[in-house]
Amino acid sequence: MSMTTKKDASRLLAIIAALALCLGLAFAVTGCSSGGESSGGDAEQKTAAEATAETVEFTDDLGRTVELPAKIERIAPSGSTANQVLLTMAPDLMVGLATDPSEAELKYFGEELADLPVFGAAFGGKGDINREALAAAEPQVIIDTGEAKEGLEEDMDTLQEQLGIPVVFVECAISDYGAAYETLGKLLGMEERGNELAAYCRNAYDEVQDVMASIPEEERANLLYILGEDGTNVLGKGVFQAQVVDMCADNLAVMDNASNQGQGSETSLEQIALWNPDIIVFASGSIYDTVADDPAWDGIAAIDNGNYYEAPGTPYNWLNYPPTVNQVMGMQWLPRLLYPDKFDDSIADVTKSYYSTFYGYDLSDEELDELIANAVPKA
Repeated sequence: MSMTTKKDASRLLAIIAALALCLGLAFAVTGCSSGGESSGGDAEQKTAAEATAETVEFTDDLGRTVELPAKIERIAPSGSTANQVLLTMAPDLMVGLATDPSEAELKYFGEELADLPVFGAAFGGKGDINREALAAAEPQVIIDTGEAKEGLEEDMDTLQEQLGIPVVFVECAISDYGAAYETLGKLLGMEERGNELAAYCRNAYDEVQDVMASIPEEERANLLYILGEDGTNVLGKGVFQAQVVDMCADNLAVMDNASNQGQGSETSLEQIALWNPDIIVFASGSIYDTVADDPAWDGIAAIDNGNYYEAPGTPYNWLNYPPTVNQVMGMQWLPRLLYPDKFDDSIADVTKSYYSTFYGYDLSDEELDELIANAVPKA
């Protein structure tokens, strides 16, 4: 009887131990499952956070807050000015162009530009943007650059609503093109490139400002900037397009109601003779090549003394058209032409530097000579 009782007791203890082991395993599994569910919850929260981060709010230079993709890989320009700025900043992200690319643009930025669709301009006199082509290219954002003109905010909002594509404005002011590049760097996730171009712009502007501050007004070169195929258009003093000329010289073209358009204001040869500039800069496409043989220009000091030059125009006019970051090249060239003793480097030096930095193109010596042939003092 005692033996049976002992055996029964042993069996009972074994059963209790087995039950305890099973309960322990059950709690362990439950704990693991609970931990797994917690990890799954974290993963779901992380996914939700990532989804939220797929868009960000961007405040443009008009003060408009626009919702944009967090990662931008497809951009479109609103017009020719933005077209140029974006080609210097992020050509690989552009899904189209505002205008047909010129041969010079193809040379400096690559033949692949010719394969991109052309959208036209959203704003300005043309306002010919091809909405169907733009929508088909599927840009994540349309970027407008330039001067913050009155009414632009409303125009931007209207375009954004019509197209269903975010539209932002980045101000480009000659006094701080660097700010524009910094903004673009943040917008496009290209801070390093934006900062590189920003530093270049600010260094160039500050250098010219310092040099011009050292030259009294009465000692500045009196100059006319002449445009047009007849050579009778000028950029009037004080207009937006004449900023580089006004910064670096005494612009003699003081006129009432001067035009702010790229081709300037029409005047007459008689008026040019009255101004009688010591130096004339002709825009490319004007009469630089023929003016010396035209007797109508006899008696004008700049022509008689051989002090006339041609502003290079490839891929963009160095001085004014369009009035955007190409002016960084112009503001380095013009004062070195007019006051060479004030600088430690040459026109050739800054030209090579600018084309390499902004266009990613290293000019050969032969290309450089051809580019600046009419933009340096005559031998």
